[in-house]
Amino acid sequence: MDKRLLREYAKLIVKKGVNVAKDQIVVIKASVEVYDFVRMVVEEAYKAGAKKVIVDYQDVYNTRFDYLYQELKTLEEVADYDVLKRKYLVDNKYCQISLTSPNLEALKGIDPIKMQTRDKVLGEKIKFASDYLMNNDGQWTVAAVSSKAWAAKVFPNDENAVDKLWDAILKACHVDEFNTIENWTKHSELISEHAKMLNDLNLEKLHFKNSLGTDLEVYLACDNIFCGGDEYSTTNIRFSPNIPTEEVFGMPYKTKVNGTVVSTKPLNYGGSLIEDFKLTFKDGKVVEYEARQGLENLKSLLTFDEGSSYLGEVALISYDSPISNMNILFYNTLFDENASCHLALGRAYPSNIKGGTNMTKEELEKLGCNFSNTHVDFMFGSKDMEVIGITKDKKVVKIFENGNFVI
Repeated sequence: MDKRLLREYAKLIVKKGVNVAKDQIVVIKASVEVYDFVRMVVEEAYKAGAKKVIVDYQDVYNTRFDYLYQELKTLEEVADYDVLKRKYLVDNKYCQISLTSPNLEALKGIDPIKMQTRDKVLGEKIKFASDYLMNNDGQWTVAAVSSKAWAAKVFPNDENAVDKLWDAILKACHVDEFNTIENWTKHSELISEHAKMLNDLNLEKLHFKNSLGTDLEVYLACDNIFCGGDEYSTTNIRFSPNIPTEEVFGMPYKTKVNGTVVSTKPLNYGGSLIEDFKLTFKDGKVVEYEARQGLENLKSLLTFDEGSSYLGEVALISYDSPISNMNILFYNTLFDENASCHLALGRAYPSNIKGGTNMTKEELEKLGCNFSNTHVDFMFGSKDMEVIGITKDKKVVKIFENGNFVI
């Protein structure tokens, strides 16, 4: 892979992804497998003015050993230094870069109860840190890095799999040798314009239907704002939360979602795939569910906490979009969600409510905001998806026809 293109990609993540502020602390979360690219990102972060760059390497095989050999009571322990470390970062207004390189085989066969228990206990202990990012108090971005394990899943039995996956990643992120930042800026602005078009409709609810069995009515939260493209931190720093991105997303009203949704792509949850699943909602909550594969993992997600069986996001993406047209199943939510309309179980983003980042939890809940210690996207868009919008003055507007925007 051309190192010059990788360097451009690293610059994009730092300058547009988190848009590092002068003397800001940067945390990079990444797999040990991709240390070469991480070093590029570290250097670019310092060049952009970072005060300190902290790399939080993870090894999914060590994580597997933890789940295999630690007792449940040990997994329930969260060391004080884990909490204090995050408090230090939040107090110092850090920004976070998450580099994803999924390995779908490493956690295969692990007891989902053990994973759920660990995630739940840790989530409760460091809730203040997830609040910091979910509320956009600090900039954050998620980007992807090609790795052997991930590439082998996407392009099996291909000796050039790693480079082929890199090519797809860079194409999706509009990376080239000379105009990467300019390309990304134009792309992000186009998505923001689409979000404005939806906001101008003053929608009350959305109705999704397709031939697979999806028939779902989603009311939007009071004062909902559709977002897309760049966002702003509460300190007024512009940043791009997802690289790549194609979505325009809003907030469902927690208790006003009814009907059935059928998945159209596998969901990687807890290192295992959940495939061909269906959820039925009543008054916002999942009351029935089924899956061809990964049923126990789906159950683990839906019972994670009170809010994990309610929706926190609804996102609209044309079936005929750049990532979708690659016709690649990435087995990675960051990419697959940007090839398909999707929903998210769990916590909502306060930025999807007008003035929401300055509201209390109680104020947000009154407007329909869901709270949870998890946020998991799953894909349900299809070639024949129809989306009808109902405005607050009861006008009917066709949003999608044959899987694509028609507004």
